[in-house]
Amino acid sequence: MISVLLVDDQAMVRSGLALLLGSDPDIEVVGEASDGGSAVRLAHQLRPDVVLMDIRMPGMDGLEATRLLAGAEVAAPRTVVVLTTFGSDEYVTEALQAGAVGFVLKDSDPDTLLGAVHAAAAGGGLLDPAVTRQVVARFAAGRHPTVEPPASLATLTERERAVLDELARGASNAEIAERLFVEPSTVKTHVVNVLRKLQLRDRVEVVIFAYEHGLVEPGDARR
Repeated sequence: MISVLLVDDQAMVRSGLALLLGSDPDIEVVGEASDGGSAVRLAHQLRPDVVLMDIRMPGMDGLEATRLLAGAEVAAPRTVVVLTTFGSDEYVTEALQAGAVGFVLKDSDPDTLLGAVHAAAAGGGLLDPAVTRQVVARFAAGRHPTVEPPASLATLTERERAVLDELARGASNAEIAERLFVEPSTVKTHVVNVLRKLQLRDRVEVVIFAYEHGLVEPGDARR
């Protein structure tokens, strides 16, 4: 069972999210908070598997709360997925830099949200396809691709490299399976191999890796 802490300043939003998450037999909402300060306290108290964190809230906002729960200096970081109506590149990159493992828009379809919770609980991450283009463009604009690709890239098989390219464009496992004419279970295996061989933590780091090393260009992201 995946335990989730919901953080949003709007009670109706929290209620709707709780109903959605409760529809999944493998997810349990163990607490709710209406601001960042309460979220930090409850996260330490309840130790949820995943914290769904809104960004704009009164008092301490979601970005600061994420830094306190999942930042680089945190000894025992919590797993935070940012859930917001704001998809600007500024919010996305700040959330990732604060330690969030995923970023999902509130108007995403239910499967995307549930998938983000499952991915985060399993040690992975997920970027909503709607904001992947913004993330990679922001990182690409601020960093120059390396001249030589890392040696680990050569360890990928041809099919794993194809999966890497699709991941960098924000494709889901189902979309990759359709484009490469393979089973979703096969894609899942390839994704695991890509992460292991490139020593990356999750799909978010795959996106950043691909753009940092010039493997794809910002304009290549899937629409």
